[in-house]
Amino acid sequence: MIKDDLEKTLVLIKPDALKNSLTGYILSQLSEFHTGLHFAATKIVSVSRMLAEEHYAEHRGKFFYPSLLDYITGCLHYPDEPWKRRVIALVYQGPNAIKKIRDIVGPTNPHEARSQRPGCIRSLGSVIPVEDTSGKVIGYRSDNLIHASASVIDAEREIKLWFMPTDIPPFMRDYPVEVCEEHYYLSDNKICTTHELDSVCLFAPGDLIWESDIEAIRLHLQGLQASCSINAVVAKYLINTNSDSY
Repeated sequence: MIKDDLEKTLVLIKPDALKNSLTGYILSQLSEFHTGLHFAATKIVSVSRMLAEEHYAEHRGKFFYPSLLDYITGCLHYPDEPWKRRVIALVYQGPNAIKKIRDIVGPTNPHEARSQRPGCIRSLGSVIPVEDTSGKVIGYRSDNLIHASASVIDAEREIKLWFMPTDIPPFMRDYPVEVCEEHYYLSDNKICTTHELDSVCLFAPGDLIWESDIEAIRLHLQGLQASCSINAVVAKYLINTNSDSY
């Protein structure tokens, strides 16, 4: 159980916020002065399709899911400037971190944010129509500038999806870790322990890994059901690499 003073939450500053130069404003709203929280980790991420799909896994099958993936990967806001497609991922830590951040962020829908919490971060967002292949509007997507974890369970899953253990300083890292004892590779979307042509090395002996990741990998190698997919395990280890096929 995470101690109250160590509670963590994931925050993503999304491509629409970056395009509209709202990064400084958002960081100032989330500063230690306002929240009593502090940074535990931060990184600039070129969001792969794999990472996007795992982050929004709960929305698979919904009409706005494809548009949501294009949104978080930056394809919608930077269609002709792929080098600008990125998000800023942060981990905040401190008492009641999840509630404090979500109170400042505001409701998911920017229209509701403006009505219910004027002045919150998401009140500056937009609601965008989603069209089908014929151009017919089939619903709406919220371009709401920022993501914030909704619960302790969500925060752990999301932080482990976006950050490796070594991205977080040791005294701020409270999820169990394990030192790897062998090589693990990704080849054709499968985990293997021997190097194959075009395989990607994920871990090597001595690497520090989330304990839940290594447990999931061992189960997958045995053909057993794990608590998460292989993609959820490996996505973070491919962040900002040249493994474009993933």
